Amino acid sequence: MKSNWNYPTTMWVGKDRIKDLSIACKTLNINKPLLVTDSGLVKSKIVINVLENLKEDGISAELYSDVVGNPTGTNVTEGADYYNKNNCDGVIAFGGGSGLDVGKAIAFMSGQTLSIWDFEDVGENWTKANSDKIAPIIAVPTTAGTGSETGRASVILNEETGVKNIIFHPKFLPSIVILDPVLTLSLPAKITAATGMDALAHNLEAYCAPGYHPMADGIALEGMRLINEWLLEAVNNGSNIEARQNMLTAASMGSTAFQKGLGAIHSLSHPVNALNNIHHGLSNAIFMPYVLTFNKDVIEKKIIKICDYLELKDRSFDGFVSWVLDLRKKLDIPHKLSEVIDEKDFDIDRLSKMALADPSTGGNPKKLTKDDMKIMYQHSMTGELFK
Repeated sequence: MKSNWNYPTTMWVGKDRIKDLSIACKTLNINKPLLVTDSGLVKSKIVINVLENLKEDGISAELYSDVVGNPTGTNVTEGADYYNKNNCDGVIAFGGGSGLDVGKAIAFMSGQTLSIWDFEDVGENWTKANSDKIAPIIAVPTTAGTGSETGRASVILNEETGVKNIIFHPKFLPSIVILDPVLTLSLPAKITAATGMDALAHNLEAYCAPGYHPMADGIALEGMRLINEWLLEAVNNGSNIEARQNMLTAASMGSTAFQKGLGAIHSLSHPVNALNNIHHGLSNAIFMPYVLTFNKDVIEKKIIKICDYLELKDRSFDGFVSWVLDLRKKLDIPHKLSEVIDEKDFDIDRLSKMALADPSTGGNPKKLTKDDMKIMYQHSMTGELFK
């Protein structure tokens, strides 16, 4: 299954492609990379072997591993300072979505003078950046979910405001991506499930987002087909290298497709990720059927097309929702948000305001209000789908 792709960036795909990491560094003239990963992964054999292999090939990498689950502005600032202090000349963003997002943001911020928050994905903020000072990026995902390796943004928590901000620049897109399924073999079933549902949310919302973008639609459809075929197998038989490879591919496809837009699944997720520290893929999975049924009257025809492409037995809107509910049940994902968040810790007014302001809201098929966000949160807490 080894192959090289050049869309949406250079991608080296297949078993044991991580062994080509030093070649990737040399291709980009990176002599002293900063490897960015999270505090849990840094102790794994995967990272230890990567650092040893780089050293054997004459590349001495520095390491920043204080990345937290919902990455913060402090992570980026500390990492960029460490990058500059040690005279690094490129970044290897390594790990799940957190490691990838922080790694990309460090490469970006290492040469900027403005605050990271000045580059929030609003209007033309990205044009404020000094593009010549953005370090080269190699992305190596170890989970199959966020697709950050093919994304042009990072989602970073502003600790002062409690808001997850999307920081955007075209050069956030890594120059080389390595998709090696071997790196995902040890991923626990629960994380495989949650990240897989994250990939589904990306492809699904991209396809349902309004606007004309047949290329994104086509990628999203095929991404969902791969997830339908391989997610349960990856969860139930984590050693299946083919399932792992296809899930990595589907995740990258989701991020490629969602340049078209996302929607309320992500709008509702980002605030609870920031304030309640809920895993992003898990929250996306929980919100999915509530947002689908809320949007039914404007997305029903598109959903039926998805059913046709996936060859579902019941090729109707309700049949698709049933497929989602059944998939979540098989993955042991809670039906209600109240199963993971205590009601006393659930500030619905603040969350609804944050959800409405989230950049993903603009891609929702229906125009949304704060009250819409509030009622979707309420339904997700009680478990009642919209009729």
